[in-house]
Amino acid sequence: MTSDASPKNATMRAKSRTSKSLRAKAVRLWRVLGPGLITGAADDDPSGIATYSQAGAQFGYALTWTMLLTLPFMAAIQIISARLGWQTGRGLTKAIGQRFPKPVLYALVALLVGANTLNIAADLSAMGAALRLVAHGPAAGYAIAFGLGCLMAEVFVPYHRYAGYLKFLTLVLLVYVVAALSLEVPWPAVAWSTLFPSISFHGELLLTVLAVFGTTISPYLFFWQASQEAEESLLSYRRKHRRMGSGSLGNDLRHISIDTWCGMSFSNLIGFCIIVTTAATLHTHGVENIQTAAQAAEALHPLAGPLTFLLFAAGIIGTGLLAVPVLAGSAAYAVAEAFGLRASLESTANRAVGFYAIVSAATAAGAALAVTHVDPIAMLFWTAVINGIVAVPIMLAMMLLVSGRGDQDALRMPLGLQVLGWLAVAVMAVTAASYLGSALMT
Repeated sequence: MTSDASPKNATMRAKSRTSKSLRAKAVRLWRVLGPGLITGAADDDPSGIATYSQAGAQFGYALTWTMLLTLPFMAAIQIISARLGWQTGRGLTKAIGQRFPKPVLYALVALLVGANTLNIAADLSAMGAALRLVAHGPAAGYAIAFGLGCLMAEVFVPYHRYAGYLKFLTLVLLVYVVAALSLEVPWPAVAWSTLFPSISFHGELLLTVLAVFGTTISPYLFFWQASQEAEESLLSYRRKHRRMGSGSLGNDLRHISIDTWCGMSFSNLIGFCIIVTTAATLHTHGVENIQTAAQAAEALHPLAGPLTFLLFAAGIIGTGLLAVPVLAGSAAYAVAEAFGLRASLESTANRAVGFYAIVSAATAAGAALAVTHVDPIAMLFWTAVINGIVAVPIMLAMMLLVSGRGDQDALRMPLGLQVLGWLAVAVMAVTAASYLGSALMT
């Protein structure tokens, strides 16, 4: 009897060790994930959900290729932003300000703040409309309440704790993966559209592609991740390295790459699944123009049934709570750094009055726009279009910064990153120019 029990015990101990090892690896990976994962999840904000939904509803599976094409470009741009923040301990605005004249810096910051304010308004408006689906009541009132809630969290919760909460909010987005996998999808056709796209220069298609690119490679994400990596470098690794008396820059940069690739892959997987889900539900049933939050929610009906509106509202509100502080925070970092103000989410409000005043102003302006009578879905889509246009000059300035010579050599990036970064600039510029040219000719 003992001899029988011994092998069983050994097997159980082996399984226990394997389970503990897997849990330990998962915990280590989760700890590595930080600004990159949060940035990627914030990319799938209500504006992203609405834009991807419209792409799937209007064009079916024809635009799934955009998620594959943009992944290496957005990852490269975000890694460049992250490395700039980590290596310099400063945000992107300060780095740009040291290379370019003040008028150029102020123009770029103004473009960012304008786009971010519209994005905040669109997101808050969508959150209010989503809550009204399940709770009825005034959507405008809900939008203002969400704006105040996001502002209070950003002002009163220290970043290192706040970032931990944000990581868990990203799990809300997995509902779209489950939805795509639960539907009857012609996956061979999806794979063909993804790998061998059919591209035309039709105005509506160009507009939607620009919106998808703009909501995927959004300028506010560049500034946010650069600033957050600067925060991270000052809070944790550098402090630890000083205690240990040794540095490990190469290891830190590998962590940044892993974090960012995971975040961007997560972001584009969600975007891909939203396009597939809406194509398989709305497009196949003749709904090609999403005009209301209720129509967008119908994409989840095959999965959720009577809980459709509740599940959709949870996704919109969860991603909005994630994205609005990122939008306001990135605008505040940019403005504060441009004018030499103290900028840190780790600082208390009384130690960074100017910074938190900008956060408050951006959120308040967005909330004020959210209570207008502009259609929330249309606002979300056109915000993505504006981001696609605004991203071009900001990305160009970034690439000139990291490809420079002389006193900027310390900021130069590996050749592979530079190539992908310049290709990203080219793709965004050609897409924006193609749409604007098409619009002018019609």
